[in-house]
Amino acid sequence: MKTELAPVAARDLQIIEYRGQRVVTTEQMAAGYGATEKMISNNFSRNQTRFVEGKHYFDVEGEELLTLKNSPSFRGAVDKRTPRLRLWTERGAANHAKMLETDQAWGYHEDLVDFYFTQRDAINAPAAQIPISRKELALMVIEAEERAEAAAIENKTLSVTVENLEKHFTKGMTLPAFCKALNGVNTSKITWWAFLRGWLYNEQPDPEKEPRWRVKSYARDKYLTEQDIQIKDVGKEPFTKKKVVLLLKGTHRLYQLYLKGELPMKATWNGEYSHDKAIYTPEVK
Repeated sequence: MKTELAPVAARDLQIIEYRGQRVVTTEQMAAGYGATEKMISNNFSRNQTRFVEGKHYFDVEGEELLTLKNSPSFRGAVDKRTPRLRLWTERGAANHAKMLETDQAWGYHEDLVDFYFTQRDAINAPAAQIPISRKELALMVIEAEERAEAAAIENKTLSVTVENLEKHFTKGMTLPAFCKALNGVNTSKITWWAFLRGWLYNEQPDPEKEPRWRVKSYARDKYLTEQDIQIKDVGKEPFTKKKVVLLLKGTHRLYQLYLKGELPMKATWNGEYSHDKAIYTPEVK
């Protein structure tokens, strides 16, 4: 089932800002994620504990909604008959992408982050601004400072890690080889995980035979690529085998998913997220 609204590229979305941050409507998000508004609403209802108003979404109604409907920035984005409007923040949109867990939802969410949420230019529409009390403004400033401080620490840690990963990344590295350096990851299941996530497909569906993994279009030249390997067995005709290898951006995405706890982990994992640089060190020739 698809929503009636045609999806709009994230970079072309009508810019909507509410209380100093960019937001999307349920209609916009559903269309981009390849879902329906009903699916979004049902996921919200079933997982309300994962959503916090003011952090993941805003509910607007009454006089405030009337003011928004009449503002230039909201014109055409909201049905005039809507009695209540729910606006989703970047974090709220991320929750829904995770719950839908489809290639389209993840892909569109990445585009939203890259081309919509991260471009926080102010909208030139003074009439659309909703009056905020001094107390609300002070709280917003404090929250913004706390978020900025936490983000700075997180980014500093992540940048050091990514730098290490890039320094020791070797061309032709496979998924299991990379994940050996990530503490606790079950490398025997990582290929199957990539298959379930839609990064790979099995070219050899016969369950009696070894799988022949290939890269799906969603991940091809984005996270993974393929290399031709010439196989020469004695007494047999030489043949070419496809080897799935990681791209540098793929290592970044894997590490991001690792920190989110979304990779398959060993039963003996000690609960610590860390990486071993020594495993990446190229062999001395």
